[in-house]
Formats: sequence, structure tokens, C-alpha cells
Amino acid sequence: MDAIIFVYNADSGFFNKVTDYLHKTLSPKTYQCQLCAITHSHKMHDEWRAFVENLPIPVEFLHRDELILRYQISDVQLPAIFSRTADQMTVQISAAQINSATSLAALKQLVNDILV
Repeated sequence: MDAIIFVYNADSGFFNKVTDYLHKTLSPKTYQCQLCAITHSHKMHDEWRAFVENLPIPVEFLHRDELILRYQISDVQLPAIFSRTADQMTVQISAAQINSATSLAALKQLVNDILV
């Protein structure tokens, strides 16, 4: 595994970030990105930032539209966490697993489990 790629179930861009923040705040039960909901409010949570900065391999964060542009992947349910090697991307943590994580601690455990 050369890197871990975290992919949000949201598109990039200022307007999308504002819309997502408002949706997450005003109607959290219908918000479609549990990865965003757990790791961000108006910015990345400090605890999450420290965790990913201390992972033993490089980390990349992408939005749905960036995943399509950079890796031509559009047929995976998001959010998802991929491993990347020189020649392939593999889903390591599925949308179902992320969506069942109800806390930052649970998400961190999922990530730690794929690094063992």
C-alpha cells in the first residue's frame, strides 16, 4: 500500500462546501457523507488532522468529482477509503462501514485495522 485515499461523498468547490456545511448543520440525518460528518464541522477536526498526519503512509483526500477526474472511478458507493499502489486502487473501507461508524474513534479504528 503506497497511500490511503479518503473520498468524500460530496463534490469539490466553494459553493459545494458551503451547501454541504449548511446541510450537515440544518439536516444532519439526511446528510449523505458520514466521512464528512464525523471528521469536519466548518473545518477538519483537530483530532482527525493529528491522526491522519501521524499515519505511517501518505494520505490523500478527494471529493467525488476529483476521484472521477484523477482516477476515472465512478462506480463505487461513497464515502469510501481506498488503498493505492502503483497500479491500482482498492476499496479498503466501504461506504457501509463508514456509514456505520458513529464516532471519530470508530472511524480511526477502521483505518487502523487496514494498516495492520
